[in-house]
Amino acid sequence: MAADRDARSLRAVKLLHTALWAFFAGSILAIPVLAWLGQFGTAFALIAAVLVEVAVLVGNGMSCPLTAIAARYTEDRRGNFDIYLPEWLARHNQGVFGTLYVAGVVFTVTRWALGSR
Repeated sequence: MAADRDARSLRAVKLLHTALWAFFAGSILAIPVLAWLGQFGTAFALIAAVLVEVAVLVGNGMSCPLTAIAARYTEDRRGNFDIYLPEWLARHNQGVFGTLYVAGVVFTVTRWALGSR
């Protein structure tokens, strides 16, 4: 049945989206920790990886491309219809993690510039 196929497809998109979100959210949280530990190479690599994701979001109108794919399989448009996150976090994800990312970048660059290598 088409409904079963759509439900399986939506679950697959949500799992992929959640896994990618976990990687980028974990990277954002790790950046200042790595800087604190003096592991600037890894911190800057994660900064660059997240920056690529930001470029993808900007190029897609501040929406993850997986959201459009998930939308093919459901009429649901709650904040978390396309990802396994609490709705409040899905709705405020960019603000929360964008702020943490900028703060982590500033912290990392500051520690690096001050010679805490």
